Amino acid sequence: MDIVDWRKKIDEVDRRLVELLSERARAAVEIGRLKRDTNLPIYEPERERVVFENVKAMNQGPLPGKDVVRIFERIMDVMRNVQKEGIGGKAEGAKAETELDSEV
Repeated sequence: MDIVDWRKKIDEVDRRLVELLSERARAAVEIGRLKRDTNLPIYEPERERVVFENVKAMNQGPLPGKDVVRIFERIMDVMRNVQKEGIGGKAEGAKAETELDSEV
């Protein structure tokens, strides 16, 4: 495959990733509702530790486990915000903390 073919492949993988992230966000919103209804905290460090251990165990490379965990740390951070705010993004006037928080 040439570079154009590889880029098409990446574009298709990105499309699938967005679909999966959206599915995960919908689940996070529902979990956030359940947490609010039962007065559970949004941040659950033990649950996050379990998720990180799970993704490390599932990882077959080529990314090192520590990099997979870093990606999931960011995903979990975003999903906590989704649970707090529901789908629809940051509250009006909220300032991005990093360039990753800025809307693209």
